[in-house]
Amino acid sequence: MIAPSILSADFARLGDEIRAVAGEGDTRADWVHVDVMDAHFVPNLTLGLPVVQSLIKATDVPIDCHLMIENPDKWAIGYAEAGAYNVTVHVEAAHDPVALAKNLRAAGAKAGLSIKPNTPIEDHLDTLKHYDTLLVMSVEPGFGGQSFIEGVLDKVRTARRLVDTGHLKLVVEIDGGINADTIERAAEAGVDCFVAGSAVYGAEDPGKAVAALREQAARIRG
Repeated sequence: MIAPSILSADFARLGDEIRAVAGEGDTRADWVHVDVMDAHFVPNLTLGLPVVQSLIKATDVPIDCHLMIENPDKWAIGYAEAGAYNVTVHVEAAHDPVALAKNLRAAGAKAGLSIKPNTPIEDHLDTLKHYDTLLVMSVEPGFGGQSFIEGVLDKVRTARRLVDTGHLKLVVEIDGGINADTIERAAEAGVDCFVAGSAVYGAEDPGKAVAALREQAARIRG
């Protein structure tokens, strides 16, 4: 699965940018990844619920919201109620991540849990049993265009092993520095869904970039 990140898109043309990856076949994104940043949990400020509501109305591609915000227990439910397909919160920010997962599901969304590069996955395995998606950050959250952190692939391998043996039931997603040079390593480690920003929206044809990344990952994952 390929999830283009609109953090790297032209914010003045977000509708057009999403349509560029909403075609048919392999050029069609599986999800559109939307980074919500509050300038508190991370130092950057992007967009919020009103923009996400508009994007959901503008496309039939499932919206994958990544909330890099403080107090997601209070704010995340609104994104689920708005119609986001998947709403991901940070384990480092959630006060009661198990209750939050239940509330997100009750509001109609898949529940995702994200972990920063320096957060051990082992500390949160019981919590992950309540989630539908694990988002492994392969850069420090807050800014696009960063370099891929190779060491996080050990977390991916741990999650893949637990999914394959039935201990977890979730999609393993990765976000940060994914491009033609890194996607095969991530796929080999066991990633299911690849968030790609500049690798898609920095290309002349974003749809063809989605297809090319998908082909690379599929070749490794079979």
